[in-house]
Amino acid sequence: MTLVVAGRCRLFLDPGNVALVVESLRYAERNGYSRSTAWVVMPDHVHWLMELRRGSLASCMGLLKSRSARLLNLRLGRQGQLWQHGYHDHALRDDESLVHAARYVMANPIRAGLSSAIGEYPHAWSRWP
Repeated sequence: MTLVVAGRCRLFLDPGNVALVVESLRYAERNGYSRSTAWVVMPDHVHWLMELRRGSLASCMGLLKSRSARLLNLRLGRQGQLWQHGYHDHALRDDESLVHAARYVMANPIRAGLSSAIGEYPHAWSRWP
């Protein structure tokens, strides 16, 4: 999954804002909607590799986007749209694809010039070491 901040605003240069998105990802997992495999919070978007556990993909993404928007808008003292409409999704068919997708997610900060090695970027996580 890829979610993009409205207007490509670089909200996630602030670690406090990142923490609220991460809390929202974990909330979806704690409440049985997803099982995260990997995620990375880039300055203006989020990549999330997960297994849908309950409900529809649309309901899971709605939960993530609405919870994180509410928390971020409260923190920033603002109102209105935080995320661009919709999201990009891609279904994986086998374990090999899952490993490839996890590597892609974790390498995103390297491609963006934000780090030089997997594991170095502070706003990324993977179930696999």
